[in-house]
Amino acid sequence: MKRIVALMLLAAFSTSVLTACNTMEGVGQDVQKVGEKVEDKAGDCKDGKC
Repeated sequence: MKRIVALMLLAAFSTSVLTACNTMEGVGQDVQKVGEKVEDKAGDCKDGKC
């Protein structure tokens, strides 16, 4: 019985770790896109199109 509980806890922990990695990757991509938009807007303002 203890072995089954330990395996279930290990499976739950592994799933949560893998999900967190995917979430952080998505956040990184979102932050990168926002940075690109800020750079584009700064370039427009520099050219006088602000």
